[in-house]
Amino acid sequence: MNSLYILDSAPALANTQNTWVKALENLEISGVSLSFLGLIAIPAIPLVFIAVYALYAGVYGERKVSAFMQDRIGPNETGKWGLLQTIADILKLIQKEDILPTAADRTLFVLGPLVVFVGAFSAYAVLPFSSEFIAADLNVGVFYAVSIVSVEVVGILACGWGSNNKWSLFGAVRSVAQVVSYEIPAAIAILCGVMMAGTLSMQGITTSQSGPLGIVHFAIFQSPFAWVAMIILFIASLAECNRAPFDIPEAESELVSGYFTEYGGMKFAMIFLAEYASMFMTSVTICVLFLGGWNSPLPNIAGLELNALTNGPIWGVFWIIFKAFFWIFVMMWVRWTLPRFRVDQLMYLCWRVLVPFGFLAFIGTAVWELYVRG
Repeated sequence: MNSLYILDSAPALANTQNTWVKALENLEISGVSLSFLGLIAIPAIPLVFIAVYALYAGVYGERKVSAFMQDRIGPNETGKWGLLQTIADILKLIQKEDILPTAADRTLFVLGPLVVFVGAFSAYAVLPFSSEFIAADLNVGVFYAVSIVSVEVVGILACGWGSNNKWSLFGAVRSVAQVVSYEIPAAIAILCGVMMAGTLSMQGITTSQSGPLGIVHFAIFQSPFAWVAMIILFIASLAECNRAPFDIPEAESELVSGYFTEYGGMKFAMIFLAEYASMFMTSVTICVLFLGGWNSPLPNIAGLELNALTNGPIWGVFWIIFKAFFWIFVMMWVRWTLPRFRVDQLMYLCWRVLVPFGFLAFIGTAVWELYVRG
C-alpha cells in the first residue's frame, strides 16, 4: 500500500500524509508491539464515524429537517429531544426475524445488500479527512472512487432480481437505468475538477487549492466553468443516491419500496445505511473537487493570519465535515421540497440538459486552463 502513495504530484507532502495511519501501523506501548490493534483501528475509525453520522446527521437529522419544513415537531419522545429514537429503531431492526421469501433466489437475495453496503463504504478509503488522515492516498483516487461506487448497481440489481417480486424487479431496473445514465454527466463534471488540479489523487486535488487567501484558491473561484461542473455533479449525485426528486426506483406510491420491498431487519438496515454513506461520500467528493476539501476558507488579512490559525490536521477534519454536512442538508432540503420526476423527465434532464452542459463545461475548462490560467 505504501508504494501507492502520491506518485504524480505534491511530492513534498509524501512524507507527512497518512501520519495517523503509519502511527497506528507501528503502535507500541512500553516497548510492546500492538500493531495488530492499530491495524484493526485503521478501518474501524471511519466505520465508527459513519455509524455516528448515519444515526444522527443522517436519520435523526433528516427527520428533524423534514419535520421543520412540514411544520411538525419530529421525534421527541425517546430520549432528550428524541435523540434515542434512531438507536431504538436500530435495536428493533436487529431483533427482527431474518425472513427469506420462499420464491426468492437465496444467493442473490443475501448477496445483494452486502454488495450495496461494501460498494458504498469502499470509497471511503480514498477520502481525505485532513492533511494527515487519509486511509489510502492513491494516485488514481478519483478513478477508484467512481469505479467502486458503480459496484452498487450490481447489488441493487441482485436485490431486485433475487427477490422474485415484480415491484422489486421494476425498482431495480429503474435504478440501474438511472444510475448508469447519470454517471456520464457526473464523470464529465469530475473530469473538470481533475483537469484544474492536474492529478487524480484526492489529497493532491485538495492540496492544489491551498493558499494564504483561503477561499480565493478554491477551484470554484478559479474558473467560471467550475460552477457549472459543480452544479451538474450535485444533481447527478442526487440521482446516484436515489434521492428525491430522483427516487423513482423506490417510489412507494407505485412500487411499494422498489428493489428492497422484500427486505427487513439488518438487510434492510444495510441498504438504508448505504444510502446515507453514499450521500456523505458524494458530498465530500464535491468539496474536494471544487470547495478546497479540508482547507480553511478563511483568508489571511493584513497581520491577522486567519488561514494559518484555522488550518491543520484537526481543523481539516472540521472543515471537510462542515462542508459535507452543508451539501447533505441541501440534499434533504431538495427531497422535502420538490416532487418526484417521471421516468421520461428524469432521462430528459440527463441526456438533453446535463450531458450537453457537461461537455460545454469540460471544453470550457480545458480552454480556460490552457489560455487563461496557463
